[in-house]
Amino acid sequence: MSATTERGNSGRGGITRVLAKLEASVASGNYYEAHQMYRTLYFRYVGQKKFTECLDLLYNGAITFLNRNQQSSGIDLAILVVDTLEKSQEKNHELWIQRMGELLAKTSPAAVERETLITRAVKWSADISKNQLGHPLMHKLIARIMWSEGNIELARHHYLLSRDGVSCGEMLVHLSRNKGYPSETDLFIAQIILQQLCLKETKIASETFETYTKYHPKIARTEPPFVMPLLNFIFFLLKAIETNGKLAMFKALCDLYKASLDRDPSYEKYLQKIGIIFFGAQPPQQPGMGGLFGNLFTRMFQSMNEEEDAMPQQQHQQQSGSGGGPNTRSRRNDASSELD
Repeated sequence: MSATTERGNSGRGGITRVLAKLEASVASGNYYEAHQMYRTLYFRYVGQKKFTECLDLLYNGAITFLNRNQQSSGIDLAILVVDTLEKSQEKNHELWIQRMGELLAKTSPAAVERETLITRAVKWSADISKNQLGHPLMHKLIARIMWSEGNIELARHHYLLSRDGVSCGEMLVHLSRNKGYPSETDLFIAQIILQQLCLKETKIASETFETYTKYHPKIARTEPPFVMPLLNFIFFLLKAIETNGKLAMFKALCDLYKASLDRDPSYEKYLQKIGIIFFGAQPPQQPGMGGLFGNLFTRMFQSMNEEEDAMPQQQHQQQSGSGGGPNTRSRRNDASSELD
């Protein structure tokens, strides 16, 4: 037997012994020792570029710890799963996004390491999907988790980035009925539609609007005339974008519904960007800002079309899920930070 073969057999034998000892440690409740052995095997597998074996080991280990409420150890192994995915050439991305969703669902909202895991998982999904905001499926899974925990703000944020108009519309119906006032029914849908349009998600915006208006009991229709003027505005805005409407049409629409749009000051910045993206509007000029500063200001607004390609990820901070309508201060800590 060659020296190379002997070394290979010795390495496999060493891993087998560690695995057997690991299982015994878990069975006896010696979780600290088991955690250290998982990490030892992680370094060995990665060093040998055995990424498939490493991923399966870490995933099963993380599930084992989290099922036993060993949050810190479980989340640590889950973070190592992401680390291994970043190092490997794993092609089955959807499988591992689903598995990351399973792991995240088992983590406690109170675990301090959870935010790191979510951030790393979204970043990895962004890399593999070539979408700097993260893979839509990852956001959809996180949104469901946050919603089930009552973290309404983060759920709304991730639904906005999930590219799932139906789920987003259903979420807003539930949110409006349980957290808002009847007079805010139109505000709940208007803000998120404008945000989706700023992200150039026209199809998703239409799906969201249709789902919301169809299933909200205070609306129960998908076409004008709506009782609430703001809903008519959103409907006609979506149609204008769909039919490549002219800038004059967009301006006339905004003027016609100005009283309704003035109910939320944040709409102005969204509409400025929508005008630039879809209707060829010029960036607004600041009075008294001529010369060098005026040119700098103009160039700043000209970059708005490309903002979503460089949007920073929102910090995943634990927030209260308590309610009120879309105009409360807590509701401003949402995806609008990516759209400014």
